[in-house]
Amino acid sequence: MLNPLLNAASQNYNPTMTQTNEQLFTESQHYIPGGVNSPVRAFKSVGGTPKFMQRGKGAYLWDAEGKRYIDYIGSWGPMIVGHAHAKVVAALQARAALGTSFGTPTELELELAKAICRLMPSIEQVRLVNSGTEATMSSIRLARGYTQRDVIIKFEGCYHGHVDGLLVKAGSGALTFSQPSSAGVPEQIAGNTLVLPYNDIQAIETAFQKYPEQIAAVILEPIAGNMNLLIPSREFLLRLRELCTQLNTVLIFDEVMTGFRVNLHGAQHLFEITPDLTAIGKVIGGGMPLAAFGGKREIMQLLSPVGPVYQAGTLSGNPMAVTAGLKTLELIQQPLFFETLAQTTKNLCDGLIATAKAAGIAFNAQSVGGMFGFYFAEAIPQTLADIQANDHKRFNQFFHSMLAQGVYLAPSSYEAGFVSAAHGETEITATIDAAKIAFAC
Repeated sequence: MLNPLLNAASQNYNPTMTQTNEQLFTESQHYIPGGVNSPVRAFKSVGGTPKFMQRGKGAYLWDAEGKRYIDYIGSWGPMIVGHAHAKVVAALQARAALGTSFGTPTELELELAKAICRLMPSIEQVRLVNSGTEATMSSIRLARGYTQRDVIIKFEGCYHGHVDGLLVKAGSGALTFSQPSSAGVPEQIAGNTLVLPYNDIQAIETAFQKYPEQIAAVILEPIAGNMNLLIPSREFLLRLRELCTQLNTVLIFDEVMTGFRVNLHGAQHLFEITPDLTAIGKVIGGGMPLAAFGGKREIMQLLSPVGPVYQAGTLSGNPMAVTAGLKTLELIQQPLFFETLAQTTKNLCDGLIATAKAAGIAFNAQSVGGMFGFYFAEAIPQTLADIQANDHKRFNQFFHSMLAQGVYLAPSSYEAGFVSAAHGETEITATIDAAKIAFAC
């Protein structure tokens, strides 16, 4: 049985395409590897056919067949004010008429840089780039240039883009250097990365004891969102900060996902911990390709053209992306924006938990700011192993039932979800109603 409210197509939208999602996916696989331009979009872990979206407005998406969905992906985080926000669209339209890219400095770049430095005080200088991968890759290069060391520590379950040195899995023994987890990554590059369990204080202490003068940087998501939502202990982050300070290692927070999403000042503000470098993205582009990395002035001053660490990009800071980012940052600074967003997200999680409990389903959920995670397990996970122990088969069934009812969740049990300011009581109630049906399947 489908929820009739959610299953209805929009009364105001008629798709212009004549092909079905199935037809589009079949044809796409002929021209695009796997039929998608980013792997998770292929629905490989949940099965079925991905939806080809044609339009978004507010909290909703419409696919090629005209079906409407409540969207809890939000382009994987950027759409914090909702799709096609009138003020963002108007700003982009006005900007496009003046030119989209110059390959020169612009005043807009300066304005965005000033806004980022003001909102994230740990960032004294910032460099704009085009993607989160560029931001993390450049942060690591900069950290190595600053420390004159080679070794990087990352954590299991944290994803930092498709950087060669970070597409790795743990070595064969405790505290051995890593092995590639992707074809095309040389062992020599992977061999400069240590992979440690997330949220494990003993592991980081042991690593620093074994390699006290070799570690250039530690990079992590201060709140993990790429193994579902996992919130570490403050003690873990605090000990990490202490060790990095003691041994002159650069602490990099990857806030590509959490920056301006969990709090106006990022996860680092919530935990009251200051990283040396921060990578940010998603929200700062307002749906356009834009990211950045920044931090201590003494480190950032090593970047070319003033320093020896090279980094460049033809479209970095292009006017369209910066315009969308500036307008989005303006909107999220409105009074009570984050308080309302956090409460809406919590209401979603509370409703799902209560509904699952009534159905006798082992289930849990949690949220921070506009991010949430849910798990087919009795307890909130603390480690990647806890996430892996979830009932993934049950997740897949739930995902497809919700999708059929017009609720678009991440097509993987290892991804966090996102709520926007456009989501309100109507959308949350409809989602909980759909979950009642899905839990009964």
